[in-house]
Amino acid sequence: MASSTILSLVSSIRDASRKLVRELGFMSSTLAGTDLHASAVHALIEIGSNDGSTASALCNTLNLEKSSVSRMLRKLIQTGEVVEKQSPSDAREKTLSLTPKGLETLAKINIFAEEQVFKTISTLPSSSAMKILEGLQIYASSLRTQRLGETETRQTTPNIVVVSGYRPGLLGDTLRIHMQYYAHSVGFGSYFESTLATSLGELVARLDSPKNEVWVATDGDKIYGTIFIDGQHLGDNKAHLRAFIVDDSLRGCGTGRKLLQKAMDFVDRWEFSETQLWTFKGLDAARHLYESTGFVLEDELSGKRWGREMIEQHWIRKRSTSSPSVRPIQP
Repeated sequence: MASSTILSLVSSIRDASRKLVRELGFMSSTLAGTDLHASAVHALIEIGSNDGSTASALCNTLNLEKSSVSRMLRKLIQTGEVVEKQSPSDAREKTLSLTPKGLETLAKINIFAEEQVFKTISTLPSSSAMKILEGLQIYASSLRTQRLGETETRQTTPNIVVVSGYRPGLLGDTLRIHMQYYAHSVGFGSYFESTLATSLGELVARLDSPKNEVWVATDGDKIYGTIFIDGQHLGDNKAHLRAFIVDDSLRGCGTGRKLLQKAMDFVDRWEFSETQLWTFKGLDAARHLYESTGFVLEDELSGKRWGREMIEQHWIRKRSTSSPSVRPIQP
């Protein structure tokens, strides 16, 4: 871009950035409907998305000095939001996790923020909402690149965001990610793919119901992960968590936790009495995520739900009486 063009845009971008900061509430002493400072709110979000994170990782992510992060974490630990544990891989490091109180606070933050964004973009054409998303992604990525002294050519990891709702190619991309993982790791084949395609195809056709929803992890062009909530077919005010999958390239990056948290915020908002899911033994990373969000293994037995003999598992997450009670956002 020509320097004259850049100079003409600088003032306008600065003006828009100031207005954005003000409208999002960053000028206040607290943020997102909590009594926490902005840095603490962002810390809870990052720790919740990356269970087992460290203080040094937070310094880099939040762009804060070590002393500032240390003071903030001490307060969060003292108030019972965060807990420290000795790192199993490095005796010099301590890992960070959210306590039940911290998870409850994070749920409230997510609900507040999602409603704020929803109310804003629901009045806009979908094309305008996508322009906002793409513009913010590019600008945020460029700011980080300049701060870290990186170049665009060195960035190989997609700039992932989690968004809700149907998009063209959703079913095909969901099947692709499932088969790339399960065909290699478990040996699933045509029976699994056809069964999944049939059941998910029926659910995708019902996504216009407000009690059904999908979230995708995407970089704007490609889907890297999905999670569905079917709030209809189990009946009796029970939700069914389905098709939770993350592309191999993003495993361990916190994307799965972000997807799962979005789904749990949704079922809590709708006040489903419980959420159920069916999986099979051996998926330890997923099991850790389920347990961290309140799921309990209800039953385990041998079966052929996916076309071959496996130890099938039935997990249930009861609605907590401490879950934030918020009226569902109506479409």
